[in-house]
Amino acid sequence: MSGSTGSTTGTGTRTGSGAKTDGRVERGNQTRRLVLGRTMDIASIEGLEGLSLGRIATELELSKSGVFALFGSKEELQLATIRAAAAVFAEQVVTPLKDVPPGASRVRALCRNWLTYSSDRVFSGGCFFYAVSAEFDARTGPVHDAVARARLDWTAYMERSLSEARAVGDFAEDLDVEQIAFEVIALMEAANAQSVLLGDTRAYGRAEQGVTARLRSAATARGRAALTDPA
Repeated sequence: MSGSTGSTTGTGTRTGSGAKTDGRVERGNQTRRLVLGRTMDIASIEGLEGLSLGRIATELELSKSGVFALFGSKEELQLATIRAAAAVFAEQVVTPLKDVPPGASRVRALCRNWLTYSSDRVFSGGCFFYAVSAEFDARTGPVHDAVARARLDWTAYMERSLSEARAVGDFAEDLDVEQIAFEVIALMEAANAQSVLLGDTRAYGRAEQGVTARLRSAATARGRAALTDPA
């Protein structure tokens, strides 16, 4: 184009500052996203051991060498899948609350987001981390460690949210944050398991009812007011 300060070639784009963007990099990123979108779904149903470079290349009609160049090994494919799933989980469950102030209502909203993430089948097999935790809980190695770290991070986030709600006066000062976090996560995961195994979507309503009742039992008057839905 006349007057342009940059130029293009067949292999990339040169910006006005002289920086070159190789189209191959973007194509590689697109392929990576395509692969991980498929591997997350497979793992949520069949587990991380259901993944292989050859299978993914065949299913997505990609070259095996191209997939290998992106991931290098089955273990790296598994680890990349866990990282991608953690990003999706954060986007679905945590990010929507970024502007919500600390308190009991925020904790309940966090739980509702988790139940929606599971019930809407963001991953075909329900909660990705519930599925792969059962698969790797008794194993050792980098994949086990990555799964364990993701679950610990989620538990820690729930505990921090409860602690912040306690700090603003929505829960009693002697609240056992670790115990409450354990109980509400257990209720949500029970709903996920029952829904996936039995197709019983009513489990999500029961879990929400149980979570709300448990939070109300530990809340102050201020917290109970926050947990009361408007008529």
